[in-house]
Amino acid sequence: MSQGVRTRPAGSERVLSEAYDTALLDLDGVVYAGGNAIAHAVESLAAAREGGMHLAYVTNNALRTPDAVAAHLTELGIPAEASDVITSAQAVARLVAEEVPAGARVLVVGGDGLRVALREHGLVPVESADDGPAAVVQGYGGPELPWGRFAEACYAIARGVPWFASNTDLTIPGARGIAPGNGAAVQVVRIATGAEPRVAGKPLPPMHRETILRTGAERPLVVGDRLDTDIEGAFNGGVDSLLVLTGVTDGAQLLAAAPEHRPTYVDADLRGLLAGQPEVVEAGAGFRCGGWTATAGRTRLELEGDGAALDGLRALCAAAWTAAGEGVCELDGEKALARLGW
Repeated sequence: MSQGVRTRPAGSERVLSEAYDTALLDLDGVVYAGGNAIAHAVESLAAAREGGMHLAYVTNNALRTPDAVAAHLTELGIPAEASDVITSAQAVARLVAEEVPAGARVLVVGGDGLRVALREHGLVPVESADDGPAAVVQGYGGPELPWGRFAEACYAIARGVPWFASNTDLTIPGARGIAPGNGAAVQVVRIATGAEPRVAGKPLPPMHRETILRTGAERPLVVGDRLDTDIEGAFNGGVDSLLVLTGVTDGAQLLAAAPEHRPTYVDADLRGLLAGQPEVVEAGAGFRCGGWTATAGRTRLELEGDGAALDGLRALCAAAWTAAGEGVCELDGEKALARLGW
């Protein structure tokens, strides 16, 4: 096993909002769901901010502008300015600006978030492959994006125009359920052209670079609900992460996490910013956290004790991740998780 592979959640004697100068917060599943604030989010973020932590909101959704996102957060009771919001549209616009001449035309397949971000870099959004674009950039355009926009992208790419994508999330959560995300739309263009885009959003480095450039964070903590975007993005950026269990990740997925998907800390919700984190320690052949001890058997994970469910989950993570090493834990954790209510 390579040095540096995480085999257990970390502990912290210091409150996380004091140990880190900036929280890089995902939005959907962390701060809000279906447009409404998640329980404990408003008051937890207020307390972290009052304690001196800088709050930045980092989203792969390229549709809305930072102004629109900040206005939504403020309506929810979370005061925010446009400068507090970092989007994948901003990250991909920087990538494009580094590759094309100043003032170049860029064919946009997406919404206002992309157009605003491109103009910020002095680039000119256009609508047609016949407008002489120097690049094609694709981002989530909402459910009403016309099919013809994909055709324009394909025409330009077939002529040799470089293709960029804000992100490749296959799905996006909404009030009525899960809908196709930008990754599904990117796949349409990929199938038609055989080309591959340069991608900026989480979990790739351009998005992390954008957050650091815009926030000036020196000790950032990524806070997210998704292992494959938020936590992997923190891993790729070499910074610590907090997984909150208010979104898409469940206990079974966490136990089976590959090394790049293992968060530094695990907590129920954003109240975790306002607390320290308990140590997970070796206990004989297993691992103990709080009143729980977890061990890896031949075919399944075992859990003994009682206490806070989160402590049991942390102990199980240590047993599972240690058993898996650089791989993925395949031991059955269903019974152990059921004891914790997961």
